Amino acid sequence: MKLTIVIEKDSSGYFAYCPELEGCISQGDTLEEAIANIKEAVELYLETLTSEEFEEIKRKKVFTSTIEVQVA
Repeated sequence: MKLTIVIEKDSSGYFAYCPELEGCISQGDTLEEAIANIKEAVELYLETLTSEEFEEIKRKKVFTSTIEVQVA
């Protein structure tokens, strides 16, 4: 199963979350640690779902893109 993760650098390391899974977040001191931790968090999150909830997650679509804006 492929899911989207977002990773942000902050003052204490890296913060990661999965938009498809509400409330599924993690962190790490390094980028690699954050990725490993969010992967584990996602796996644990998915294990707690009912079959109906799991099917709903599989149908959910998240799109990512970039935009360009002008700043005065």
